[in-house]
Formats: sequence, structure tokens, C-alpha cells
Amino acid sequence: MQPQEIEAFLDREFPQVSGYSVTRVDGQGVEMRLAVEDRHLRPGGTVSGPTMFELADLAMYAAVLSRIGPVALTVTTGANIDFMRKPAAGRDLLAECRLLKLGNVLAVGDVLIRSEGAEVPVARASLTYSIPPKSRRN
Repeated sequence: MQPQEIEAFLDREFPQVSGYSVTRVDGQGVEMRLAVEDRHLRPGGTVSGPTMFELADLAMYAAVLSRIGPVALTVTTGANIDFMRKPAAGRDLLAECRLLKLGNVLAVGDVLIRSEGAEVPVARASLTYSIPPKSRRN
């Protein structure tokens, strides 16, 4: 799937998720952008941990879908996230997901999240997804 196709799928299947865009799809994975708004901030003016986790999880989902197509029942089965530094104030977040393994049943990937314009990551996540059998993908 290409960026526009992934975004259309997410709009259709997950309308509760908004503010995200797919900026790159290639053979290694995807890059996603979160347009940070006030609702994403926690006291102290930093982006909340749950927001960064959602971005990492969504980037992994998009990376898997970019390779297998629009399979809504592909789900997270494992996740670990490390918050390494405070995101820059007033900047969007970028998540770069690299698929490490894409099998018939499981996909494993790493996600680095950074503030727009910064080189150092603010968070790192490792995720595993379960892919439903072809007979149960509808």
C-alpha cells in the first residue's frame, strides 16, 4: 500500500485516530508524522507518553499494512517503549518504523520517534504484530 492508501484505510477503519500522516513508504518500512496539538500535551508542555506510544503503534501497523495490504485484524501482540528525552516544544513528531521480520503469522519492527528537525530520538519502541490467516482476513 502507498501512503494515500494507508491514510484512506485508517480514515475509514479507525476514524477515532486523527492528526497522523504517512510521509514515506519503502521496502524497509514507513515514516509517519503526528501534527502535535494541545490535546497531545501533558502538564509541563511535553508530548504525553500515551501519544508517543500511539504514534509508534500506528507506524508499525502502517508498515505491516504497506506490505500485506488492508488487513484490519492485524493486531499488536507485544510492545516495549523507552522514553529517552523530552520532545521539542511546538514541533511535530516523526516516527520511522523499520520492519525487521515479516512472516506469515508475525511481524516484528522497531520504531524511532524524533521531534521534527532533530536528529536524536525522543523514544524507541519494539513491536510485534499478529497477522491473521488469509482465510480470516475479511
